[in-house]
Amino acid sequence: MPKGKEVKNRVHLDLQADDRAAEVERLVSLGATVVHDKDEWDVKWTTLADPEGNEFCVAAH
Repeated sequence: MPKGKEVKNRVHLDLQADDRAAEVERLVSLGATVVHDKDEWDVKWTTLADPEGNEFCVAAH
């Protein structure tokens, strides 16, 4: 079972992509892990974690 987040990220990036699914797939192929998908306030985004556990989001409006 993965270890939970111990501390808050010092920096959190929110990135915009024209094709969110393709960008998420590309980032996963480079070593990122999908944390969760959200669809709120007319915005869809995917939260990912880099290999060191730092989280960032890829959104599409």
